[in-house]
Amino acid sequence: MERLWCPDPYLEHVYRNASEEAGLSPKRAWNERKAELRQKLIETLGNFNFNPASADLNPIVLERQDMGDYTLERVVYQTDAHLQMPAYVLIPHRLDGKAPAVLAWHGHGYGSREIVGLRPDGTADEGEPGIHQHYALQLVRRGMVVIAPEIIGFGDRRLSADSGKDPRKNSSCFALASRLLMYGKTLAGLRIQEAIRSLDYLLTRDEVDPERIGAIGFSGGGLIASLSSTLDERIKAVVVCAFTSTFRGSLLSMNHCIDNYMPAILPYADLPELIGLIAPRALFVESGMEDPLFPVDSVREAAAVLQEIYEAEGVKGRFEVDLFPGKHEVSGRKSFDWLERQLEELKAGFPL
Repeated sequence: MERLWCPDPYLEHVYRNASEEAGLSPKRAWNERKAELRQKLIETLGNFNFNPASADLNPIVLERQDMGDYTLERVVYQTDAHLQMPAYVLIPHRLDGKAPAVLAWHGHGYGSREIVGLRPDGTADEGEPGIHQHYALQLVRRGMVVIAPEIIGFGDRRLSADSGKDPRKNSSCFALASRLLMYGKTLAGLRIQEAIRSLDYLLTRDEVDPERIGAIGFSGGGLIASLSSTLDERIKAVVVCAFTSTFRGSLLSMNHCIDNYMPAILPYADLPELIGLIAPRALFVESGMEDPLFPVDSVREAAAVLQEIYEAEGVKGRFEVDLFPGKHEVSGRKSFDWLERQLEELKAGFPL
């Protein structure tokens, strides 16, 4: 008699059953399915308002520094009646009219300071950049206004019980996500709501061209950049670093932070289909070929699905992939110039 003490066969059965019922390889044409998938995504993220909000943002500039070739501001704005979000805003010097702007989402680590060239204590980081590559600095030096919000659960936005711990090693993701689940909400959903409010704030800035908005996210920030862009078409071009994969190839095959998981989504869509809701707008995927968290075979599988989606939308040239020699890290060797080019073409009148 076969022993079923080990849960592996059960999980395999659940996966296969969900796949067969929903058809992860779409039985219907993409254009017939995408509206349904978008609605399912909204439902699984929880009870949030993802429409552009009309409530007052109540923005405050906390500090401003001249960094030589750009200005660095620390701002805070309202994302909910009981929640504020701090962010860094980087504004290039010598702007000639309104500039393109980018929402920049950090991954796991010590928060937004990690992508704007600062240490956890807010002092300048003059050493070698880590896996985030201080990429907000590389974008602002290409003439883009960059906003780097502090994602809830990291850095200054951890729960009080975690505030005295090393921010490089301790987040509040598990506590926040598990508590929100008790109310039918997800941490991913809250972060995406805050991402949309961050865009609302960005569009109040006099320096920003509202028709040239991009987004970029690394790792868990890739989830925010991609899924917020599926729900907000004001974002015209998206770079996803070290996140694009299939669920089975990454989230279901190893332990990840709980903030990546969404209830009841697999019967309806795999991860590349959700990211594909960005189409027909421009999308760039980059990933390290030695990334242990998002293995390259899974990235290739996801990229193939995304290529099919962009072909179904009739815009296959708006999807690009860069598999670079590296691990779980930001590269930017092609993606930064790609993002600059996409937003510049919008100024020239090419629609995305």
